[in-house]
Amino acid sequence: MINVSDQPAPRSLIVTLYGAYGRFVSGPVPVAELIRLLAAVGVDAPSVRSSVSRLKRRGGLLLPARTAQGAAGYELSDEARQLLDDGDRRIYATAPPADEGWVLAVFSVPESERQKRHVLRSRLAGLGFGTAAPGVWIAPARLHEETRHTLQRLRLDAYVDLFRGEHLGFAPTLEAVGRWWDLAAIAKEHEAFLGRHARVLDAWRTRSDTPPEEAYRDYLLALDAWRHLPYVDPGLPARLLPQDWPGTRSAAVFQGLHERLRDAGAEFAGV
Repeated sequence: MINVSDQPAPRSLIVTLYGAYGRFVSGPVPVAELIRLLAAVGVDAPSVRSSVSRLKRRGGLLLPARTAQGAAGYELSDEARQLLDDGDRRIYATAPPADEGWVLAVFSVPESERQKRHVLRSRLAGLGFGTAAPGVWIAPARLHEETRHTLQRLRLDAYVDLFRGEHLGFAPTLEAVGRWWDLAAIAKEHEAFLGRHARVLDAWRTRSDTPPEEAYRDYLLALDAWRHLPYVDPGLPARLLPQDWPGTRSAAVFQGLHERLRDAGAEFAGV
């Protein structure tokens, strides 16, 4: 299957693990269990411990807690659960995105707080917004709720006004989206995912068995690679995308892996 020596970042894998399985565990996940589950995808114990510590310090995503048996572990913060719930709507979407218009984020940050301007731009880009003009960012309208949650969590909402609407010209919308987003770069991200994971799905389709540890490993690595793509790619309506858009194929590959491997992987994860 996947060569686990070609290793994603341990911190990203920990977030992926909690998103896929850890949040469904009753109570905190013991540190020893985190080490076991990350070892299956090639992460050693010191890397797990240091990555968990950074997640605890920097983002407040993980909170230290004791299990019912008294073992040291970590549970998700309320903010982390909100992030994962918001992400589910993108990551596990099975239907093509509807054409519901646009959400605009218009912001103004005083020069004395220009660091917040940098954070704001970075977060909007990370949510999949394109740049329509300086200080004016645009995304499909369905992203407005997640955008609101993100800006409020970061206390940036005071600098931003959000609007919903439609594009009325003057350039055709198909032409305009090519300025708002770098579609060629997004397509390359999808092609990279396909290059690594389409063959994994093909290999599973030739098998009648689904061993839990193998399923867990391949699913976690695929999910870790996939979950970033719905943020790089805002999910534009098909009419605004080039023909034979690779995002359609990469979404189908991920969905195939999810359907085949997720539940078997849960057995190995103890969920």
